[in-house]
Amino acid sequence: MSTSTAAPANAPAYAIAYLREVDFGAEIIDYLQRIDASLAPYGGRFLVHGGHLVAAEGEWDGDIVVIRFPDRASAQAWYDSEPYRAILPLRLEHSQSIAAIVDGVPDGYQATDGLAAMLAQER
Repeated sequence: MSTSTAAPANAPAYAIAYLREVDFGAEIIDYLQRIDASLAPYGGRFLVHGGHLVAAEGEWDGDIVVIRFPDRASAQAWYDSEPYRAILPLRLEHSQSIAAIVDGVPDGYQATDGLAAMLAQER
């Protein structure tokens, strides 16, 4: 797949986390009570926050979180922001989790739209 650093024009970006073994105590409650305020200035909103998961392939032993942002710059600015950095240790120290920021695709995108770039990388 693509490792391109250029963000697609007019495309959203997503912060995605996969959480396992969450120590649901005071620290996680504090994190959850404060995360919405950290998202607001960057246009972030939850699309998935845990929820029922039906494994279609492989073994899934955790919860998924997906937060949508208007673009990659907004997603990265949120992740690097002081309000989020202040609460991040609450999640990192009280769960086993991984997270990433990933570019979305513009409206109307089809798989073949990226095919030429993928084939060029193979050469």
